[in-house]
Amino acid sequence: MPVTIRTKIILGFAASLIFVSILSMAFGLNIMTLKNKMVVLDEFHGLLDNILEIRRYEKNTILYGYQEKTVAELLDYLHRTQTDIVRLSDAIAMVAGIDRYNNFKEKFETYRTFMGAGKKQLDIAKVARIRSIGKEMVKFCEGLLIQKRKRINQSLENMVSFSIIAVGGFILCVAILFLFEARSMLKRLKQVTLATRSIPKGQFKTIMEDETKHDEISQLIAGFNQMVRELNEKQEQLVQSRKLASIGTFTSGIAHEINNPLNNISLTADGLLEAFDDLSGSEAREMIQDIMAQTSRASNVVKNLLDFSRSDQTTMSRITVPDVISGTLGLVRNQLMVNKIRLTTDVPDTLPPIKGNLHNLEQVFINLFSNAMAAMPDGGDILVAADLQEDGRIRIRFQDSGQGIPPENLAQIFDPFFTTKSVGKG
Repeated sequence: MPVTIRTKIILGFAASLIFVSILSMAFGLNIMTLKNKMVVLDEFHGLLDNILEIRRYEKNTILYGYQEKTVAELLDYLHRTQTDIVRLSDAIAMVAGIDRYNNFKEKFETYRTFMGAGKKQLDIAKVARIRSIGKEMVKFCEGLLIQKRKRINQSLENMVSFSIIAVGGFILCVAILFLFEARSMLKRLKQVTLATRSIPKGQFKTIMEDETKHDEISQLIAGFNQMVRELNEKQEQLVQSRKLASIGTFTSGIAHEINNPLNNISLTADGLLEAFDDLSGSEAREMIQDIMAQTSRASNVVKNLLDFSRSDQTTMSRITVPDVISGTLGLVRNQLMVNKIRLTTDVPDTLPPIKGNLHNLEQVFINLFSNAMAAMPDGGDILVAADLQEDGRIRIRFQDSGQGIPPENLAQIFDPFFTTKSVGKG
């Protein structure tokens, strides 16, 4: 199943709900545990209160002896305290330890035996022992309360710390995941933005995409790549149509280029036929060679025209600048003469070869000649020069005596869809 951005949002929302539910359950369990500890703390308070009451009776008994009206109350407190000690055995052992609990229980039994003898007067020899045991029991119960409070405080601190750590950890994880996803999304969106900006410049490039991703941005990139492929196909068709349009523009010049050698061939052939019997062998051979030269000239014009109009993939090969200029002039020379254009060339034969595409360069140069002729409707001069630069590159310069390009249009000279010509001529 493709993990889209919408799916990730839903999963993130579900994970947040699950986290909040787990945190709420853990918080509820901690509250219940804390409540139970508070109940035990109250029972420890009750145990201490009972022992303090027993010690009050202890003081009265030591001073005034046993009195019938208080004996029943004393025995009742002793019984309730003994019951609490047994009932709270696990809680006391958990706080104080089993050994201290057993020691406390034994001391209480001894104290109970001494105090519950039922005599009119306590034995003087046992008074000190009773007081000592009473103090130890009070001290033990106060220690239980202190330890229990510490444990409750520790539980509260743990609960708060756990909540802070859990919430902070969850927020940190969400932030890291969000930043990771946002960074990935922004990076891919930036690729789309850069690729989109290159379209007006005539650069139709597809975007590399991670095949493991299947979200909305991937769908956007896939749609963009499909659009780029279709634009490339349309551009290829447009380039081919422009070539055909250029051929139409130079039809009259090409027709003249072909007609001249054909006329020469016709005239030479007629002369050879009429004077065949009177011509020497060397004269006849010279006339035949002239026919062959004119035939080759016409064949080269047709070959250049076919090469120029051919639709093929761009291939790079070793070519020379003089050959490219010469091939281009073969297509436009007559058109230049018709438009009263004086051509001057300064292209040294010593220029090193370059790696390029012959037909694409011819297309560029024909466009430059065409623009120059359009800028000089009443005739003018064109200079074509080439030279070797210090960095090893070859510079080819076209200069005409036309009206020039307006400054406001200079920034758009490389825009393939910009033209100042009227409809049907641009």
